[in-house]
Amino acid sequence: MSMSDSDITIRRTPLYNNHVVAGARIVPFSGWDMPVQYEGILAEHHTVRNAAGLFDVSHMGRVEIRGPDAVQFVNHVTVNDVNRLTPFKSQYTMACYEHGGIIDDFLVYRCPDRILIIPNAGNRSKDLDWFRQHADDFNVEILDLSEVSILLALQGPHAEAILNPLTDASLDELSFQHFIETRINGIWARIFRTGYTGEDGFEIWAPAEYAEEIWNLLISAGSDYGLRPCGLGARDTLRLEAGLALYGHEIDENTNPLEAGLGWVTRLKKPTFIGKESLVQIRRNGLERKLVGFKLLERGIPREGYGICHQDEHVGTVVSGTLAPTLGYGIGTGYVPVPLSDPCTILSIEIRGKHIPAEVVKLPFYKGGRKK
Repeated sequence: MSMSDSDITIRRTPLYNNHVVAGARIVPFSGWDMPVQYEGILAEHHTVRNAAGLFDVSHMGRVEIRGPDAVQFVNHVTVNDVNRLTPFKSQYTMACYEHGGIIDDFLVYRCPDRILIIPNAGNRSKDLDWFRQHADDFNVEILDLSEVSILLALQGPHAEAILNPLTDASLDELSFQHFIETRINGIWARIFRTGYTGEDGFEIWAPAEYAEEIWNLLISAGSDYGLRPCGLGARDTLRLEAGLALYGHEIDENTNPLEAGLGWVTRLKKPTFIGKESLVQIRRNGLERKLVGFKLLERGIPREGYGICHQDEHVGTVVSGTLAPTLGYGIGTGYVPVPLSDPCTILSIEIRGKHIPAEVVKLPFYKGGRKK
């Protein structure tokens, strides 16, 4: 998910009026008017950790790659290996420029006859342009279905209990990163066991004309389970606690997957993909910096742009930071020289003219209850 507001035209999802009626605070986000909070970020954060929250994430893209070369094409433009996917399974991956910088990160879902991709909101047009520029040698059709569909995220320990009675499927048999095509109260939908919160939950792709019906159905079904609508503010604190990257913060065109700690999805043994030669060379030469997570050892809230120091020397910049609602202390991420990237290394964060001590910790900060 990108935090950059690069689009000029402000768009609204089919659920915009629902958010307004529910009292949401609406803010511009990646070219969209989106709910940042309803009751408050802290309350919504705890709701997802302890019960369930419902997010409208229809600002994100929905792209289908069809045709006999769909798998081969997606393998060419992404760093992970789509051949490892069986139908109805997904994988986290990225698209990179030739120099190894990250164009976008997203999930890829393999259907029996097509590939689904969900780009970040601010990167949708850029991603589509990039895909189309590199499709000439492949027999594929690239379809942007973002305007005719919605994407909802139902997240939290009660998500399965809320959604399961509404579907024609048995969701308790659906493993993490797998998905199904089924019906919700008679409405066709894809249900993915994925999310961006560190908790168990689902993401739902459905036709746009049924947006309000599905939203209201879920809100009603969740009333006995403590379900609340949640905004993008809580989504950000949840993803940071879970150690998940945010485009425009942890990753962008000036960072590569290896220094971002995403080498585990970068299949350098694949025969070819865009950016492979540069990434192989980067690994061969050795990294100069790494993305780390840190926790403050004293009171304070690290924010994006704050300086990271070691023995009073500036060594990096905070790219994401917050007071972690679940943990009760300040956490953040940033890039530091490799010798300072080991867990337990003591750094300091420049906060309002003071150096607040911080310790490098292994990500994620919080391990939730994801379905195995």
